[in-house]
Amino acid sequence: MSADVKPISMPVVWSDRHAGHVPGAEIWVGVRTPGTEVPERAERIRAAVEAAGATLIAAEPHPDSDLSAVHDHALLEHLEHAWVRWEEAGLTEDPGQDRVVPYIFPTPGMLAGAEPGTPAAMSARAGLFAYDTMTLIGPGTWEAARGAADAAMTAADLVASGAGPTDSAYALCRPPGHHATREAFGGSCYLNNAALAATRLRERLGGPVAVIDIDAHHGNGTEAIFAPDPKVLTGSVHVDPGAGWFPHFLGFEDTDGEGNRNLTLSPGSGDEPWLDAIARLAGWARASGARALVVPLGVDAAGGDPESPLDVTVGGYGEAGRILGELGLPTVFVQEGGYVLETVGDLVVATLRGFESGRS
Repeated sequence: MSADVKPISMPVVWSDRHAGHVPGAEIWVGVRTPGTEVPERAERIRAAVEAAGATLIAAEPHPDSDLSAVHDHALLEHLEHAWVRWEEAGLTEDPGQDRVVPYIFPTPGMLAGAEPGTPAAMSARAGLFAYDTMTLIGPGTWEAARGAADAAMTAADLVASGAGPTDSAYALCRPPGHHATREAFGGSCYLNNAALAATRLRERLGGPVAVIDIDAHHGNGTEAIFAPDPKVLTGSVHVDPGAGWFPHFLGFEDTDGEGNRNLTLSPGSGDEPWLDAIARLAGWARASGARALVVPLGVDAAGGDPESPLDVTVGGYGEAGRILGELGLPTVFVQEGGYVLETVGDLVVATLRGFESGRS
């Protein structure tokens, strides 16, 4: 690090347990394809923020009961025990599937208004809580997801208590979380880390808390969790799902609610429209009287990321951080997407540096 560059001052909260989650693959349109949400993502980010002078803090364990503020007990129970039940059912031997993969889903059309029963077969139960075939569960998935949740809650605790050197913190979460709803998981997400952080800030600092999601994809899980909560505002800038991008069914601009804003971008959009949308969301949070901020930080809007058609630059991420920093709010960054190993760390560092420049 150059002597004329200030080190990142906000604490970085980290859990080694992330490494236990090895998806192995994604099942996409029935085809087994290589997974992109790999352990090296977090290791590359950690190396970059350490090189930028940040101090790492170990995630503090939190009781499972804290998760119930965001997620239904049935989902938590499934995620905790799914792998063991899969093994006990013999599915790792016959048909030889080494990850928990759903094959049937109780969609509204199938149920026709009836309440679903609990399937006896584990192969069917896997589809009761998952909403896609990409988000696989392996032997270390639950512990990794718990570690990520602990990181998010620890970061929120630091910010709310003023225990850190600043009133901001970065939770280096893996796996990500913003697609997980109260009752279901998907989109490579199991527990909603951003929602857990926002809930703790709301409880400790009061509301409203603003969530400004800058991942390339709509934060559908966070929006759904807080839809009935006037003390948490949810805003998301993302690629237009109408152009054929995940989560496909949600995140359109015409679905805004009183406490929610969705700003969509066309494929190929770069810095200017992306930053304009972030500035609009920041202005909305300010006008709404937000008292704290959570930023689901996906860096997959960067050009060349295989999971997104957007074309944001490293400089764009730095400017996004500056815009959010100028809000002057107690802030928790929560890591979401970003899948190019060679650049993911630099993009995170640029955002955090930009944020701290906006605060000075």
